Amino acid sequence: MEQTITPGAAVTPVFTGKSAASWPAIFAGAVIAAAATLLLMALGSGVGLASISPWSNHGVAVTTFAVTGAIWLILTQWISAGLGGYIAGRLRTRWVGTHTHEVFFRDTAHGLVTWAVATVLVAMVLSSSVMSGVGAAGHAAAEAASGGIQGAMQSSGSPSSPVSAYSLDKLFRSTGAASGAPSTDPRIETGHIMADALAAGSVPDTDRAYLVDQVSARTGVSQGDAQARVDAFIASVMQAREKLKADADAARKAAAKTSVFLALSMLVGAFIASVAAALGGRLRDEHI
Repeated sequence: MEQTITPGAAVTPVFTGKSAASWPAIFAGAVIAAAATLLLMALGSGVGLASISPWSNHGVAVTTFAVTGAIWLILTQWISAGLGGYIAGRLRTRWVGTHTHEVFFRDTAHGLVTWAVATVLVAMVLSSSVMSGVGAAGHAAAEAASGGIQGAMQSSGSPSSPVSAYSLDKLFRSTGAASGAPSTDPRIETGHIMADALAAGSVPDTDRAYLVDQVSARTGVSQGDAQARVDAFIASVMQAREKLKADADAARKAAAKTSVFLALSMLVGAFIASVAAALGGRLRDEHI
């Protein structure tokens, strides 16, 4: 609702079809907020990478890194959303003759819309970067698969299997001259057996007995020693499987916490942008 004021005449409300949204101010604030977000994320990534280390007893702990990252996400939203909302509030057009409550609502709405537009802009930039990284990683993986990884697959039986070529060599390592050893190398077949065991979660008794016979025939050790070798080998593979599961579960929990902290930081950003826009609009009206 706009009002036309003439000297010596009563104030008459005039309804117009003009939108109350100041889109130039909103887009200006959104660009400022998006740029600030990218700047702070780059700074946080640099500090975070500098604080961690693959070496033992170096760098911050995982828990400390996660907590620090969550705090930095909230601060990033706080600063960028506050800056963008304030800019949108200061640059919006003045609403003459509008009730103060309506002015407050419009200002907060401008801040919320500014935050939403900035969030979409940042998401578009990050999605583009992620897709580029995935494409480069896929190209590199394809080239690697055509070389050394293909040989590793042939020796271990599965590209994702924790069964290494070394563990298979150790399993069939001879303690002396073995008589009657088979001419073919059973390690490839053993890798297939263990790959199936990793998927099923256990090694069938028939496969276990077959491995004992193969180890005994190839190495020349007794059935009891071959049984001990096979049992130790299977136990090590199953331990590796459990470790992979534990790592995957830890990654899942970390991803869940990151999503919760990200959503919380976005809610904080939406609130701060609304408040900052109301403050910026109020200061603008006071100075004009």
